[in-house]
Amino acid sequence: MKLYEASMTPSAQRVSMFLAEMNLEVERVQVDVRGGENLSEEFLALSPNGRIPVLQLDDGTSLCESIAICRYFDALHPGDHSLFGTTALEKGQVEMWLRMVELQGLMVGFQAFRNLTGVYQDRERCVKAWGEESRLRVEEFLPTLEQRLGESLHLAGPGFSVADISGFVFIRFIANLGITLDDQWPNIQRWYQRVGSRPAFNQ
Repeated sequence: MKLYEASMTPSAQRVSMFLAEMNLEVERVQVDVRGGENLSEEFLALSPNGRIPVLQLDDGTSLCESIAICRYFDALHPGDHSLFGTTALEKGQVEMWLRMVELQGLMVGFQAFRNLTGVYQDRERCVKAWGEESRLRVEEFLPTLEQRLGESLHLAGPGFSVADISGFVFIRFIANLGITLDDQWPNIQRWYQRVGSRPAFNQ
């Protein structure tokens, strides 16, 4: 199997960190997203949404979307502890916080970045006002994370999960929006440093 990615992107980083946590190696193929390689007919035949990462299986089947790829590997290599939770409650909590980080954090952050910088203005409409609004929404989400991490060791509970991977990628990404973790976010800072020290995050 092959993993098509642009390693510097947050979406690819989520899969890479997940695989590292599971101690799995997969052949990587770098895709030039800035250059539009992901818009080619060949790539679109592999990835229905034209985005990375994409996992191509040995039989030619492909999977796109970061979490879908992570779920595939989680199911392929079951163990005593799943990064998606083990008990019914854990699974629900992980899914809840994962979705919150995605919908209120990552996706909004991406909209802010793309609309403010115009990085892909050659292929999409960029609206600066929407970028500014999205940046504000990112800032408004931080208190939710701060409160949660003041009462829980990790986002979804006592155990490390894929929600923490997504949260870590989100917090690291918002530096691109000029948002920094100052002293008003001590719980996020503490969690970010602890999670960032994991071996899988430093490969």
